[in-house]
Amino acid sequence: MGTDDSSAAGRAYRHLRDAILEGGFAPGQMLGEAGLAQHLGMSRTPVRAALARLQEERWVTIYPKRGALVNGLSERDIAEIADARYMLESAAVQRATTATIERLLPRLEESVEAQETALADGDLPVFIDHTTGFHRMFVEAGGSAVLLEMSDRLADRRRFMLFRQGTRLIERRMAMLAEHRALIEALRSGDVALFAESLRAHLRDTHNAAVEPLRFVP
Repeated sequence: MGTDDSSAAGRAYRHLRDAILEGGFAPGQMLGEAGLAQHLGMSRTPVRAALARLQEERWVTIYPKRGALVNGLSERDIAEIADARYMLESAAVQRATTATIERLLPRLEESVEAQETALADGDLPVFIDHTTGFHRMFVEAGGSAVLLEMSDRLADRRRFMLFRQGTRLIERRMAMLAEHRALIEALRSGDVALFAESLRAHLRDTHNAAVEPLRFVP
């Protein structure tokens, strides 16, 4: 019985988390245990456990007898995420060996091509998967499990920010792809300072684009 509850709680958590990240539940929306349980076809116990986990991750705030309020990200949150990403990605690239960078370049180029195809097709989920993977490769290059773990902890917040932009991602596609290609060329040149400068500019643009949708949140 405990195993079933644990499995159900995991399914509920993944469903609710993805719904929040991908815009199925909007910031400011109140979620009720009973309604969620009925929608998911399970008892309230695993739903309650899932909401508790989401509260630990700051995606919801639980109000007893009322429900769980969906949280978003503030402008300060987004700025701090951009700063953290800059520190992680630039530090990892600085640690990377020349041989590692040379092996990484073809993978990065393939990723940008896949991003371009996804954007041309208007497939936001696939683009988001590719662009998050693109940036993760920079951290992987550093060969530090600690840096990679720290980067992965930011992954859900990055997904949330990208999904909140919606069609704005399509509108910005040429600029984003150009910025990603500039990062690749900076790596190819072996100029770590140029890479850091290009990354800072890219994350600044990403921050500005992520802040824009906040103006439409009541």
